[in-house]
Amino acid sequence: MASFGRQAAILISCFMLVVSLFSCGKPKEGKVIISDQEFSIRQDSKYKRNWNIDAKGKVKNVGEVDVKNVVVTGYCRSCGESVISGEWFISNIDKMPNQKDVIAYLPVGAEEEFNFEEVAFMMEQSGRTPDKMPDKMECVIISFETVQK
Repeated sequence: MASFGRQAAILISCFMLVVSLFSCGKPKEGKVIISDQEFSIRQDSKYKRNWNIDAKGKVKNVGEVDVKNVVVTGYCRSCGESVISGEWFISNIDKMPNQKDVIAYLPVGAEEEFNFEEVAFMMEQSGRTPDKMPDKMECVIISFETVQK
């Protein structure tokens, strides 16, 4: 009888060890990428000598879990921080709501469009239209949350 109790205790211990090893697995991770991006120049309707660069594109969930509150914004890495007529510049302050987009929910494998304004600015005193975009423009995913099921 004591032998049976010992065997039962060993089996229960082994079972608990196996269960704990399998439960310590790596949690599933979320991963979101920019799958498409496009920039366009727009004349400011209020101040006719000002120009803005707007962005639109798509984000895709390539992770293992659904994600929510995906925040996308844009940066002009080659723009200056000083306001000089005829030169593209950026503001060195936090992004305003119109300068980013938030995608509420994105299931695994899904793709969603985004768009926002004012990645970069230009004041053109001569009244001419800007002839080119800045060199280093990019859309970036600032943050997202994983959905726990």
